[in-house]
Amino acid sequence: MAQLRHDYQKFVNRQSEVIAVGPEDAKTFSDFWFSKKMPFPGIPDPEHIIAKLFGQKVNFLKMGRMPALLVIDKEGKIRYRHDGKSMSDIPPNDDILSILDNLNQESV
Repeated sequence: MAQLRHDYQKFVNRQSEVIAVGPEDAKTFSDFWFSKKMPFPGIPDPEHIIAKLFGQKVNFLKMGRMPALLVIDKEGKIRYRHDGKSMSDIPPNDDILSILDNLNQESV
């Protein structure tokens, strides 16, 4: 999350929005969100409704829901998906920013 917060303006500059979904209840999620001063929207998903909708993987031996990163275009189509194999398996922001640059070039 810290890397997304750090580079958030770079995402905004590419006409994109970062939205994080977490497994915590609303209060726990909100307390974390505001204590870390997250600049982008976050959604608590304690019932795993959003996680199930997008097929987020669960591995109980590795602390539950695995990280998932999706790039969804303006029409709602998933254009990129990364399903993490561990809690630290998250693509670097530069990789995602490059994907956004390519998608923005497609729409020109």
